[in-house]
Amino acid sequence: MGSSETQYLYKETRLNLEPPSPSSVVTVRVPAGPGPSKPKQSSDGVEDETTFRSKNLATAASIYHRKWHDSPRSFLWRVLDDGTTLSVRAADICRRDKAAPDAPLILNFCFATPILPGCVALADPKEHDALCVFVLDQSHVLWTFTLRPDLFRKRTAVDAGLAELAKRHSPTGLSFKHPHRMVAISANTLLVTVNDGGMMRFDRTVPDDCKSGRGATLFAGLIHFSASHFPWRESFFNVQGWKQNLRSLLPFQGNHTIRYGKINMEYSAATAVQVTSLGVDDCLYAVTVCLDHRMRIWNLDDGQILHTGDILDVDRPPQEVGRWAIDPSQSNLVRVVGRSRGSRICATYSPIGTGEFKVWQITAKDTHTVVVTDLFPRISLIPKTPSSSDVWTLADFVLSNPEEGQINLWTLWKNNMTYKVRRLALDRQNMQRSWEENWEGVFSEPNDWAPKSSGPCDPTDVTEKWLQAILMPGRFTKATLSTALSIYEQGLGTPKEATKGRGIAEAICTVLGSTAALEREASGSVDYEQFRSTGETQWRRFYRLLLELDKQRGEAIGLAVDADSDLTWVLCADLVSAIRDCSSLECLYHNLSNPSSDQVEQAALIHSASAFVDNFSDSFVQACEAALRQELFEESSKTDLERIQHFSDKSGFWRGITDEDCAQVVKELGDNFQVVTDQLYREVLALASAPEQARRRQLLHPLSEFGRKLIIKAVQESIDLCWKVCFSQLILLVHMEFEFDNDEDALHNRVDIGVVYRQLIAALRRLELLKWLAKTETPVPVPNADRPTSRAQTKKLSEDFHLVTALEANVTHVLGFGSIEDDPLSLALTDLVSNLCAPDSDIEISPPLIQCSLIRQERADLALDLSPFCDQEPFSVYVQGRVFLAIKDFGSAAIYFRKAAIGMSTETFRMDQHSSGLLDETEWNLLNSGLAKYYSHIVALYEKHKAYFYVVEFARLALQFFGPKSDGNLTKTDMLGRLFNAAVATSQFQLAHTTLLSFQDSALRHSSLRKLVDTMCETYHNMELVALPFPTMQQDVDDILNQRCKSAMDVVHGHPYHQVLYAWRIRHGNYRGAASVLLDRIQKLKLAGLRDEPTGDDILDTPVTKQYLLLINALSCVDAKQAWIYDEGVPHESNGSAPGKRKVVSLADIRKQYQDELDRIAAIQNNQFGFEADDVMEVS
Repeated sequence: MGSSETQYLYKETRLNLEPPSPSSVVTVRVPAGPGPSKPKQSSDGVEDETTFRSKNLATAASIYHRKWHDSPRSFLWRVLDDGTTLSVRAADICRRDKAAPDAPLILNFCFATPILPGCVALADPKEHDALCVFVLDQSHVLWTFTLRPDLFRKRTAVDAGLAELAKRHSPTGLSFKHPHRMVAISANTLLVTVNDGGMMRFDRTVPDDCKSGRGATLFAGLIHFSASHFPWRESFFNVQGWKQNLRSLLPFQGNHTIRYGKINMEYSAATAVQVTSLGVDDCLYAVTVCLDHRMRIWNLDDGQILHTGDILDVDRPPQEVGRWAIDPSQSNLVRVVGRSRGSRICATYSPIGTGEFKVWQITAKDTHTVVVTDLFPRISLIPKTPSSSDVWTLADFVLSNPEEGQINLWTLWKNNMTYKVRRLALDRQNMQRSWEENWEGVFSEPNDWAPKSSGPCDPTDVTEKWLQAILMPGRFTKATLSTALSIYEQGLGTPKEATKGRGIAEAICTVLGSTAALEREASGSVDYEQFRSTGETQWRRFYRLLLELDKQRGEAIGLAVDADSDLTWVLCADLVSAIRDCSSLECLYHNLSNPSSDQVEQAALIHSASAFVDNFSDSFVQACEAALRQELFEESSKTDLERIQHFSDKSGFWRGITDEDCAQVVKELGDNFQVVTDQLYREVLALASAPEQARRRQLLHPLSEFGRKLIIKAVQESIDLCWKVCFSQLILLVHMEFEFDNDEDALHNRVDIGVVYRQLIAALRRLELLKWLAKTETPVPVPNADRPTSRAQTKKLSEDFHLVTALEANVTHVLGFGSIEDDPLSLALTDLVSNLCAPDSDIEISPPLIQCSLIRQERADLALDLSPFCDQEPFSVYVQGRVFLAIKDFGSAAIYFRKAAIGMSTETFRMDQHSSGLLDETEWNLLNSGLAKYYSHIVALYEKHKAYFYVVEFARLALQFFGPKSDGNLTKTDMLGRLFNAAVATSQFQLAHTTLLSFQDSALRHSSLRKLVDTMCETYHNMELVALPFPTMQQDVDDILNQRCKSAMDVVHGHPYHQVLYAWRIRHGNYRGAASVLLDRIQKLKLAGLRDEPTGDDILDTPVTKQYLLLINALSCVDAKQAWIYDEGVPHESNGSAPGKRKVVSLADIRKQYQDELDRIAAIQNNQFGFEADDVMEVS
């Protein structure tokens, strides 16, 4: 049957199952023998499509919800690697226990023997907090894993619990029977259907059950085995007897069996099983659908069959059994729900032909008497397919019973790799009409969108545009990208070594970039257009390959429903999809062709705007977005009408509007747009506002890591939809304002377009912020508890981190749910997402705080992108300064710091001390405590970056505002020290000298003086040093220089301390002191062996003779009686001997030494020197 117009009231949110980091996966090897092996890290390498499917696409999956414990409560399990890997992870959206830690680890159990299809079961022990996982492999070994919650939280717990993690059992009964399906009745009881039409019940043994030896009992079709050394007691339920059992083992069965693989299946074999109590205490029943198209109800205590009947309630002759036989691969044919005592509602589905449902009421009169009633005997419940043009197959269905008397039927339809989900609320009073007309659709966002074509005017490079599209968070998994790239390389014949060791983005750019070459036109100019076109073509080919792989990931496996929260899931090969309620805007947007009677005008306004903008060329859309950015981020002094006029002029979209476009708008909104009113705009804008119930929420249940990923994906979808609606409404509003013939027909005469324009701008501004946060990824370190513990793994993953969106890192910690017991989770999810995206949301998103977080992560480049979203509050302005400081734009940072000074220093206002950890307590104490402390804080920031020029600037500002308080004096001393150091570092020696005079502490002043003198000497600012007055410190300067002169042995290539001290003493009239310096220098020059090297044309002009002349001149400037100095000698560097005894040297002695030096040089030049040590030169 085909479907009419489908009303979409629900929406899917798809979530990738890619591990956030390699350390999130714990691999447990399950050996063939007893005792599990130690965990090993699995390889992520993917080479081709076959390997991709095996390692990443599940063949079976489901979500199990625990009954007795809830931290965590839900678990997602998947079968991978051709049935050899069972992957289990926590799948809670929120933490019911607020204090409980998250459970982010994924446990992968790798089996030596593949798992049997349909033979994975999970159970929840009531006695202790754990998850029991039961697995039957193809060697008929029953594995039992008891997983404590800590195993999903800490890797150390896995290592410590390896010995008790897995138990194996080889059931005796399965040595001659073949299991088909397995379900867990409880943590201690399992039920296995076998190929001969019977069932096996496994009960855990306790010590009291193991006193006797092995034995077997047969009664009323029940065979019972027990063994003292067996962990399970096996019970056989079979209604057919031994003859049928033996016949099922024979290879040729004629018409009595169905061949399934290598197994002969009896027609009475159960292929679908549901276990229920039917509301009866201490009794369990199994409702089965068998291959012979019959439903059987078993009493699981003694194995009696209480009911047998056709699942369509039709009497068929025995010879037609083969025609109505069900394929053994079918496993989802029966569902049981209900809350009444002694009664349950059961739905069965017959996959034969077009497929048909039957709804039954099963009533238990007593433990061995049940009554099965067809609730709708005269109605053929043949489900409607999603569309009549394609061939659809019903792959699964589930029933939900959110409250007493309400039953919902969810159906999963498949067409190759495409699927659709539909829902029907069963109306028992008017079932015929309800079945025909009340099917509701579940909208799924198309996953095959691609970026718009690049053009010559596109502001974004082709490569950058496509990278943004395919690397969008949550879009494609790394395995998909790697596999597509590998296949693409094979097609090009590119060697894999070309991309070895590169990141995925770099590898993709390398391979695709090699396909396009920048060539020249016939005229000789570079053909940029051909280069762009070739690159665009290659990227689209690669993108199509990605889509083909991604379709395989989205192949549906089945449905799962959470009875407590009323949330339905679609399990796919490599993703899961949560089905949530549509928001008010989504409900209208996805049903524009079939709106409700009270939303016809709203639908017309939204549809006309969307169609109007969809007809724009890419260049006009880019122009509109460019003009919009100015409206979003720049303050304007214009009136509303002037802003609208300015936007129209800047965007210029009116140039691309055709008469057909205008006619279509008039057709939907009437002449002169009479449909458009203030009330209509209020109603449309209200669709995007925050739900009232969401504003009153209390954060009782914070999001889990799994829930955060789901919320982020839903927010991304909601952002795109809200942006499309608001952007198109803005364009249409501007168009309608200037589309009139007479002035009195102008839209602003009857609609307050200024208010509407401002509201749309505000909504788009918040959406633009959310869009940036949702697409920008930042690295977050993996918590220590999640990291590997072995030495080799720790070394390998020592820098382990995972990427999360900025939205998840900075916003989701304030998101969560209130009372999840009262509100359906499918509605709470939608309310949370709608509230976050709404312009009037009560969820505050603070760009400055996000910038603080990014600065801490050393991503100031990303923080700078958020600057347009920041307001002019003092703290926001201060943070902008921190952003520019982090990117080393010190000048811009100084402008913002000065601008924020008044607001950040006032003592009458105290800010909330929230900075995402950027400011510590000491720094907070300097804010709102006066200008002096504020500027001292800025000084410390600049000093960390060694920006000493700005340290000087802000230190001088800080010193202007210090008061007489004692603590202020301490800070003032610190500021003087910082100012002095900065002045020295920037060679502002006059300022450093002035600052030095302000020091009160003598020790600090002396150490600073030494630093100043040394720096000026080392940087050769000798004249400035000598010119500085140094009041009351002149002798200190002299002592410092004198000490440096005495310690300096290299007077030629070293720092010129002797010259500086000589100049210093001459300037201050100390001629004898200057002469002493020169004598010391002369002696060190002689020791250096430089006494015979002429410095000019005159051979008598040597460094030593020059110094003698200076020395004679200095002593000549004093009274003759005072013309003497001390000669203290110089220690010899070669042997380190001490200088000789001090003696007095007069001016006459100096002149004699000078003359002797001249004679010595002249004798050498005349070759008058001895050949041996004791020879005397002949001087004539």
